[in-house]
Amino acid sequence: MTLAETPNYKNSSNPFLSLNYESALESLGDDYYDEVGAEEFPQHLLRWRNDALLPRLGLDPQVVKDEDFITAFGKFQGRKPLLALRYHGYQFGEYNRQLGDGRGFLYGQVRATDGELYDFGTKGTGRTPYSRGGDGMLTLKGGVREVLAAEALHHLGVRTSRCLSMIETGLPLWRGDEPSPTRSSVMIRMSSSHIRFGTFERLHYFQRPDLTKKLLDHVIEQYYQHLSSEEDKYVLFYAELVKRVAELVAQWMAAGFCHAVLNTDNMSITGESFDYGPYAFIPTYNPSFIAAYFDYYGRYCYGNQPSICHLNLQMLQEPLKAIIDKGKMEAALERFDEYYEAEYSSLMLKKLGFEDLPYPETLGLLNLTIEFLKESQVGYHQFFYDMARTFSSKWRDEPGFVMNGSDIVPVPGASIIFDNWCILYHKILNDFDCDRTDVIAQTLAVHNPKTVLLRPVIESIWEAIAQEDNWQPFYELIQAIQSSK
Repeated sequence: MTLAETPNYKNSSNPFLSLNYESALESLGDDYYDEVGAEEFPQHLLRWRNDALLPRLGLDPQVVKDEDFITAFGKFQGRKPLLALRYHGYQFGEYNRQLGDGRGFLYGQVRATDGELYDFGTKGTGRTPYSRGGDGMLTLKGGVREVLAAEALHHLGVRTSRCLSMIETGLPLWRGDEPSPTRSSVMIRMSSSHIRFGTFERLHYFQRPDLTKKLLDHVIEQYYQHLSSEEDKYVLFYAELVKRVAELVAQWMAAGFCHAVLNTDNMSITGESFDYGPYAFIPTYNPSFIAAYFDYYGRYCYGNQPSICHLNLQMLQEPLKAIIDKGKMEAALERFDEYYEAEYSSLMLKKLGFEDLPYPETLGLLNLTIEFLKESQVGYHQFFYDMARTFSSKWRDEPGFVMNGSDIVPVPGASIIFDNWCILYHKILNDFDCDRTDVIAQTLAVHNPKTVLLRPVIESIWEAIAQEDNWQPFYELIQAIQSSK
């Protein structure tokens, strides 16, 4: 059944079914996807609806009912076709052609009020041709974790996909060595694009430069429109993608976030963060921190994230070189470190209370900050939150007053690095006029929220759900995240 033949599609009272869906990706043809169906679930309990996203879709949260979410994103009524995208990818350094959307599909594409095209992608909707023997489902805990990650990262300033809804589906799922089934869910992810680095890698594998160019033209037309009329649009596209990815990784690093599975099929062609599985926020500053238990050699550890994303961009040159001069791509990639350092320095300065500093002070303060965090192993997030909590105009008086009141920092004389950090911070404060103190305090407060998604926090939220079906801590945590408290 085509979209035009779907009964009551345009006249539906369900606001999600009345959106003006575009067939941008569908129009490319079935070389890029397979039409699939959605699983029929025995139960539909709406556990999360992201009302903050509805105005961007031109919808009033007061008008959209819970049943509207369930009908559209749990029962999947009124939408055809549903598209499972084809892609390959390098997974832990090994090329894997047995990939593709294995437990989800592209539900639809919508032009939002900001004029940008967004994808609704599912997760947990059942088997597709790419499920590789899996059931295509999503555990409820996996859904809870992704909702939390997306909201936390968004409110920390990371360019990320977000979850529009999550529905508990009532299917019992067996996972690993668990003796009893776990609960299941289906989630809708709202992202800028469903197209991955691996989408291009698959076309290169099948030696289809014609399809590569067709897809690349589509990407530029839809997501890099400002480049579409440029003579060197292909080179400029790759150069901008390098910048976007470098800035994204810097955002992760400043936020203390470890994605954990940076395979090329998890890299978006728009430079957006998505697909949160075994992620973790670092408890202390440890470049070797590993978030995924199966990352035995630490390939995707926290400190490796910039180099891995640089490598993924380098590997993307292989499928793109049929269209773009490889030498020009290599030249563009050489600026990755420059973009990364600029973004990381800017974000870390904000966490330290400053919008901008001269280069020598910036370099000195950041180096001392990282050295102290590495040496002391105090809580990464707690350190910056304590800066915001204890900040006072008295810090201008003498270095000994800096962070006075925090119980995680050493006493004077116990750490030369920390003492030097306090001396430098005190000096920088006195380079500003007194009336800048309130601005610094506000910057510290905005960029260092108290609520952080450390593993014990997530586990406590899940325990309340698993043991008592108590969702109140989950909603309270999201409210704290969204209010940046």
